[in-house]
Amino acid sequence: MKRTERECARARPGSARAAKNGRYATKTDAEMTNSRGFPARKEADSERRRMKGTLDKALGEAQEKFYSDNGYLVVEDVVGEAEFEVFREAIAEFRELVSLVERSGDLFDPGPGHGPDSPKLRRIKNPADRHPAFGSLMRSDRLVDIVAQLLGGTARFDHSKLNFKPPRGNAKIEWHQDWAFYPHTNDDLLAVGVMIEDCDEENGPLQVIPGSHMGPVHDHHLDGMFVGGIAADSLGDALDEAVSLTPKAGSTSIHHVRTLHASSENRSDRERPLLLFSYAAVDAFPVFAKVDLEKFDSRILRGEPTVVLRAKAVPMRLPQPRSAGADSIFDN
Repeated sequence: MKRTERECARARPGSARAAKNGRYATKTDAEMTNSRGFPARKEADSERRRMKGTLDKALGEAQEKFYSDNGYLVVEDVVGEAEFEVFREAIAEFRELVSLVERSGDLFDPGPGHGPDSPKLRRIKNPADRHPAFGSLMRSDRLVDIVAQLLGGTARFDHSKLNFKPPRGNAKIEWHQDWAFYPHTNDDLLAVGVMIEDCDEENGPLQVIPGSHMGPVHDHHLDGMFVGGIAADSLGDALDEAVSLTPKAGSTSIHHVRTLHASSENRSDRERPLLLFSYAAVDAFPVFAKVDLEKFDSRILRGEPTVVLRAKAVPMRLPQPRSAGADSIFDN
């Protein structure tokens, strides 16, 4: 039986002290925002942090410890309604384009039953690179300050995606670890999820297993092929610890690259979008991928370029072999 985030916070030693009203480890509105609902910071300070890789504390000690212990964190009230209007307009533009494609490609993953007369949008690939509204949020201080604090002071943008769960649709994501897809020289990587709509138990929220980021890297293969998912029965009693993240729109979830996570079908009458930004420490380099160093360095948001990688004794599995044309978790 899955536990709610409230039950998990109470069950874990010390985590109740890190939670606000028994829910998530969050800061108060006064600590996080100004009168417009955005973090109150000066441009000069932002530039100083960007150039030197230093930052004021965006998270409290309790929040930082909660993430370290559990491998996830929810920060509420990060994005405002005015921005959501811009996001929805951008999404509408992408919906017009998806009707022109037949199958998954560099831009879209269409959903089951997709066709020119009935377009189905399941994923927009790399929206931060394709629309300024998403790119601006990805680079914003209110996100990057949090990310850099959790990654040791530096941050490099890696990739983004915008997933959609259609109402009453079968868009279940199996249990997996992001680390299985792109192991690096160290595991200081994380993903930030931005809730564009309210999340609840009915519309297929993100689920995580607390503490799993300190455990093994599970086998994501089936019959010798990399499929990007884990057989649920192989996780055993760990599934009893699963937590559903159900914050309101405008909140963000953060999960470590090795944290086990999944999401179930959307049983509601509402679409459930989730915008995801992935970041890495500047000295974390991909192990099984060729690096274009100029492009790599251009994505640094905190800290300075380096050719000195930091190697850490972390478990890895090769995300190969793959079926021909399988470049998305939806293709397996």
